[in-house]
Amino acid sequence: MDVKIPCLDLYKQNQSVKDEIFAVFEKVYNASAFSGGPYVEQFEKDFSAFCGTSYAVGVNNGTTALHLAMLALGIGPGDEVIIPANTFIATAWGVTHAGATPVFVDCHPGTWEIDANKIEAAITPKTKAVIGVHLYGQPFDIYAVQAVCKKHGLLMIEDAAQAQGALYDGKRIGSFGEMACFSFYPGKNLGACGEAGGITTNTEAYYKKLLSLRNHGSTVRYYHDEIGFNMRMGGLEGASLSVKLKHLAKWNERRRAIAERYHKEIRNPKINMQEQPANTASIYHLFVITTSDRDGMINYLNGKNIFPGLHYPVPCHLQKAYSSLGYKNGAFPQAEYLAAHCLSLPMYAELTDEEVGKVIDAINAY
Repeated sequence: MDVKIPCLDLYKQNQSVKDEIFAVFEKVYNASAFSGGPYVEQFEKDFSAFCGTSYAVGVNNGTTALHLAMLALGIGPGDEVIIPANTFIATAWGVTHAGATPVFVDCHPGTWEIDANKIEAAITPKTKAVIGVHLYGQPFDIYAVQAVCKKHGLLMIEDAAQAQGALYDGKRIGSFGEMACFSFYPGKNLGACGEAGGITTNTEAYYKKLLSLRNHGSTVRYYHDEIGFNMRMGGLEGASLSVKLKHLAKWNERRRAIAERYHKEIRNPKINMQEQPANTASIYHLFVITTSDRDGMINYLNGKNIFPGLHYPVPCHLQKAYSSLGYKNGAFPQAEYLAAHCLSLPMYAELTDEEVGKVIDAINAY
C-alpha cells in the first residue's frame, strides 16, 4: 500500500532530535526550572542573536506576543490597527485583546501579502499602527509598508509567527519593525515541545515593558508596578527551542529545496502559486496554491494518499467573531478569493525526494 503523505509530519522531526531534547529536559527537570528561568533566558539570547536584534522576550504563545506588543506600544481602547484580512485570526486577537480595533485591508493579488497600496485609504485619526504578516513564511513588502507608516507617523509591527529565518533584502526578518511577534507552536518551522511565543525588538524601553507585562507587572518579586499577566514561557519549551534552533537553518534549506521542485516541476495550468519577490527568501512554513476546483483536487489527492491542508478557508473580516465590525462579502476580493481557493501542499523538511515527486506527479496528472 502507498505511504500516506500528510500536509505536516511532526513525528519525524521530533524523532530526529529526540535524544538532544530529552537530555536537556533532564537538566531542566533537575534544576526545577519550569517557569521562565535560565533555559528561557538562554533561548532568548540565542534567538535575538539569530534574528540580529538587541532583545528577545519569551512568552507562552504567539497570540500573547501580539497582545503584549500592542500594550507595550501603548495601543488600547479607541485606537485602530491596520492588518491584512487574510491571516490567521491571532493577528486580529492581539489587537482586540489590547482593547483596540482591527481594521482590515486586502492583500496583493500576486504575493497574497498585505497590499501597501491599500493601507492609506484605511487610515483614520484613530490609526496607531500597521501589522504586516509574513504569511506562509514569505516576507511582506516591508519597505513599502514602512514608507506608508513613516508618512503618517504610524508604528509597524511584524507578525512573524510563520517566518523564523525568512529573509528580506538579505536580512532576517524580526528587526524591521518596532517589534516582531513569533509563534513557536509545535507545528511551526521552529516549534516548541509545547506552546510558546516570543517578541524581538531593538528598543530597550519596549523590552523592559514586555518583561514586566509577562510577569504580573513585576520586575522585583512581590512588587507590582502595573497591571500585568502570567504569560511566561516554560523552561521545557525554552530548552527545546534552543535545541531546535541549532537545526533550523538546515530544516529551512530543505523546505526551500522542496519548494524549488514544486515551483519548477508543477506544470498544471489549473494551479496558481504565491509570487516570490526577488528581494525575499521564504522559509515555506506552508506551500499554498490556489485552484478553481479545490474540493475536487482534495478528493483526488486523498485518493492517492496525499493529504493537503487548508489555511485559511474564512478570511478574518468574515469571521463571526468580528461581525460587529460590519464587513460584508466583497469587501476584500483578493483575500476572499484566496480563502475560497487555497490549498496547502505537503511541506516539511523530512519529506523524501520520492514523496515530493509523488505529489508533483499527482498534481500534474489532475
